[in-house]
Amino acid sequence: MALTRRQRQVLDHVAGFIQKRGYSPSYEEIAAGMDLASLATVHKHLTTLCGKGYLKRGVNQSRSLDLGPQYYADLKRQKQDRTLHAPPVLELSLQGRIAAGRPIEAVENPQSLSFSDFFGNPNVYALQVTGESMIDDHILSGDYVLVERTEQARDGEIVVALVGSSETTLKRFYRESGGMARLQPANAAMKPIRVPLDQVQIQGRVLAVHRKYR
Repeated sequence: MALTRRQRQVLDHVAGFIQKRGYSPSYEEIAAGMDLASLATVHKHLTTLCGKGYLKRGVNQSRSLDLGPQYYADLKRQKQDRTLHAPPVLELSLQGRIAAGRPIEAVENPQSLSFSDFFGNPNVYALQVTGESMIDDHILSGDYVLVERTEQARDGEIVVALVGSSETTLKRFYRESGGMARLQPANAAMKPIRVPLDQVQIQGRVLAVHRKYR
């Protein structure tokens, strides 16, 4: 049942008083806390709130107000709505650092590692890598790269490039003299791709690599 703004304020005041002190406020305390001049106005609001099920009170008892079933029903629904519409968690607990060479002392370092820059950005997408041209940059076949959609790249950045309107490749991008571009693999067994700069269309640059082990 809908409450007016003033009824909601009175209800919140009573609920806060009960939760803080463990007992209900008197009419005088409600009037003072709400800057109400008339106890009759307090009585009117409380009667309405009791009628709607938000409050309940005993008969002929001092400080007999208590929170009613409708108050708890609304509270439960609000919690469910917050859970239902809560944004996805885009953070992982960062517990510290671990050596991949010589052992180091394990030190707990409770921080969080946020992925919101990736997953909250509509211009970021994923591609699965096939082939071994970038293995020296630790990008293996089967890995996933997170790519930021862009048509601009700096020399040395790993990019997704469309070559000659037909072939898309993952390479490091370099501009060379004479209006040429070099798409450099990270594999000593493979040769770079050299083409006129106007035949290379940058489609994105790599932000991160994701690898699944199971």
